[in-house]
Amino acid sequence: MGRRRPRADQAAGADLTRMKFIVAAVGHKMPAWITAGFTEYAQRMPRESRIELVEIKPAVRGKAGTAGDKAAEKWMAIEAARIDAVLPPRCVKVVLDERGKSLTTVDLARRIEGWRQAGGDVAFVIGGADGTSPEVRQGAALLMGLSAFTLPHGLCRVMLAEQLYRAVSLLAGHPYHRE
Repeated sequence: MGRRRPRADQAAGADLTRMKFIVAAVGHKMPAWITAGFTEYAQRMPRESRIELVEIKPAVRGKAGTAGDKAAEKWMAIEAARIDAVLPPRCVKVVLDERGKSLTTVDLARRIEGWRQAGGDVAFVIGGADGTSPEVRQGAALLMGLSAFTLPHGLCRVMLAEQLYRAVSLLAGHPYHRE
């Protein structure tokens, strides 16, 4: 069994204001390695900056050959309603999108600090197989890209959790992040 890394709030002088990160992800029944990776970073988070995963049931897709622009719009609209239903009121909504703004870890840490000072929770939305509806994207405070690559949605969960842990660690002066 490997040595556990200390949580970010265990760094000397950590002064954190309470906020929660909600990862609202369309999709369920992820492979065990996805769940293990996400859980590893979520458990490392300090009490003041917890990560909560909310899995959203995807819209039922039609049979092969029934897909198309109109069908995809319908599926994204169903998923948009489900996303909206799980997001807390007055949260900052960040939508992960391949065309979104690319941030460094330091950029993300600065944004987290600003959100923390403003108060409230931050929801990161990971869309379904067809992406997110224009309405979900338009209602976002930030469209954020994790990579120029097209990534499996489960892997996005793990990458996001790791980067949130890294950014919060950086803010707390924890040595996890090195430059």
